[in-house]
Amino acid sequence: MSIENATMTRAAPETGTMRALRFHAAKDLRVEDIARPGQPGPGQVLIRNRFVGICGTDLHEYASGPIFVPTEPHPYSGAVYPQVLGHEFGGEVVAVGEGVTKVVVGDRVAVQPLIMPRGGEYFADRGWHNLSGSLALVGLSWHSGGMSEMALLNDYNVEKIPAEMSDEEAALVEPTAVVVYACDRGRVTAGDSVLVTGAGPIGILALLTARAFGATRLFVSDVNETRLALAREVVPGVITINPARENVGDVVGAATLDGIGCDVALECVGNERALQSCLDAVRKQGVIVQTGLMAGKGSVDFFQLTFKDVEIRGSWCYPTHSWPRTIELIASGAIPASRVVTKRIALDQAVAEGFEALLDPAGTQLKILIDLSR
Repeated sequence: MSIENATMTRAAPETGTMRALRFHAAKDLRVEDIARPGQPGPGQVLIRNRFVGICGTDLHEYASGPIFVPTEPHPYSGAVYPQVLGHEFGGEVVAVGEGVTKVVVGDRVAVQPLIMPRGGEYFADRGWHNLSGSLALVGLSWHSGGMSEMALLNDYNVEKIPAEMSDEEAALVEPTAVVVYACDRGRVTAGDSVLVTGAGPIGILALLTARAFGATRLFVSDVNETRLALAREVVPGVITINPARENVGDVVGAATLDGIGCDVALECVGNERALQSCLDAVRKQGVIVQTGLMAGKGSVDFFQLTFKDVEIRGSWCYPTHSWPRTIELIASGAIPASRVVTKRIALDQAVAEGFEALLDPAGTQLKILIDLSR
């Protein structure tokens, strides 16, 4: 990407190396010095990363990957491991390439990490980029990621955030977009009762989002009492259920009108028992949204599914145009996403104090943010 093809609004970033956390293999993450990105070409933006969240997907890669990290060059992006991780992040624009008009140097941005194929692909041609089989993701199958000092992105990957939004909140737009889409898929609306299975960061963000959508009665199930306590702290008024000791369907039924069950159930674990709990708890003609990724094939009581006339819907990522809406929901305070942040660490602490801490069965942490300025 030559300087002749880049329109810079300030001097090009210095050359040299930068610190980055890269995936090499399962249980092999290394903080190392790598080359800084080059100057942005046409339609590209270079940002200095500020905060990045550790996602459940990152944890899966660390524990048993490669899963999404390509071991051969990605057919669309060309990326291959070792891969800089991190797709929940934001930062400050430091350079823009030719033709970029949506942001300027100095803008603070949240990153939409889907790398979108253009032309000749059924879903991409219809604007359903998240459903494309050619999709690549920043921080998983792209040459840049959030767990480094800088990232080179396409202009459509960045969205300017307002002055009232913090840099930490910019790193929470991506996981919040996941649950905004899940609530859309579940058609959550004013006055609804909603069950969420799983009191992890996605589950608790789902509760906060359902409340922002107007849900008035919220339930969350989890076998970890520490996580349930965190849910009660972050989402006042939520009814917590431990399925190891209580029947989720019975508890939800007892707390809903005429014992019919909840209107919507959001499965945020990726566990067939949790999915069955959703089916037990949801009312007839209710909606279940499968948001968590199951590692293998799952099963539910299909007689119950048919008898209750229930609808099960998948929810994969989010529409790529959802960033302005999600940013507004967070910036306005409608979704207080920062409540899920329980720890902030430096990049050098990422493995021991971040990944390993989140894999601890005690479940004392929700969302851990890496501060790239430390």
